[in-house]
Amino acid sequence: MPAQMIVLVEDNPDDQTLTLRALKKQNIANEIIVLNDGVEALEYLLDPEKPLPHLLLLDLKLPKLDGLQLLRRLRSEPRTQLLPVVVLSSGMRPCGL
Repeated sequence: MPAQMIVLVEDNPDDQTLTLRALKKQNIANEIIVLNDGVEALEYLLDPEKPLPHLLLLDLKLPKLDGLQLLRRLRSEPRTQLLPVVVLSSGMRPCGL
């Protein structure tokens, strides 16, 4: 059985490196596809010729199409509506809890 693929959508090269390093440190051996903006991610994920990843790691602050817009679009498409998504953002503010 081939390894399950993960897609990381992150525009910041430093955050890409940190995320990949953290996954490697945890011995995550999955193939990881890195996409740099929301439009690139949407084109990739909706392409029926491309395999769907088993997990999407999604930055909220993306150029061209932000993470929330991308997520809304993915949830509206039958192909991607059940795709597991983990939202990442380095600019999160405390929620006050």
